[in-house]
Amino acid sequence: MTDSVLRIFSYVPNPRVWKALIAADLLGLEVELLGDKPANLSQWLWDYDARLLSAEERQDDHPSARKGRRGFSGTLFKTDGFLAAHPFGTVPAAFGPGGEVGIFESNSILRAVARAGSGKSLYGRDAYAASRIDSFLDANLVFAREAQVYLLAMDNLSKPVYQRMAAAYEFYLAGVEAALGHAAYLAGDELSIADISFVCDFAQFLREGHYHEQLAVLSLAPISANGRQVYPRAFAHLLTLSEQVEFARHMGSYLDWFKRAQGLM
Repeated sequence: MTDSVLRIFSYVPNPRVWKALIAADLLGLEVELLGDKPANLSQWLWDYDARLLSAEERQDDHPSARKGRRGFSGTLFKTDGFLAAHPFGTVPAAFGPGGEVGIFESNSILRAVARAGSGKSLYGRDAYAASRIDSFLDANLVFAREAQVYLLAMDNLSKPVYQRMAAAYEFYLAGVEAALGHAAYLAGDELSIADISFVCDFAQFLREGHYHEQLAVLSLAPISANGRQVYPRAFAHLLTLSEQVEFARHMGSYLDWFKRAQGLM
């Protein structure tokens, strides 16, 4: 990993990982990504040197066998080194060179890439600008957590969960809309990791548009149904940045369904 500033192990594709990859492309850095489809991660050894295990190795008496929690059921294989670096045991899991330093939570992984850059800055020109960017990242984290709960609950959705998500959506989008009324980007006149985080997490939230049937059972519509009319700056920011080459390289066709539904393609 001599040329990479980070190594990341995760399920793929993962919009949360795209944050770091997009930032790396913008800064001309290398980030190494190891992983597989979510359903296949139980077949992997979770480690700095993550690898696919053979069928003979995937046994409950394997020294790295652990009971899966939070998003994964059954047996997972996490080394002691992985858990020392990542005490919460979650993915995406990033490692500094050599694997001793673990970095977890997607916005922190994003920050690590931004700090590794030289020359062009995505993390503000001084400590105050960086702290303003952090403010957006923290607000984004709260929104993303609510969105994760909401999306994972779709097969057994309740109105209270929907209402809580709607309140989080309105609060977050109102702030994004207000910020973009004063500057070209969320934290000022330059693209920053605040914008990258917003694009990736908000794009993932818009997956609620795939769950019309589940919402209809409760006589509900997608929270974002009229989003482009209510928050035009926020949605335009998402769509414009998603088409920028460094974003599009990783996001691919992820938002094509949304663009078609909105008559944009």
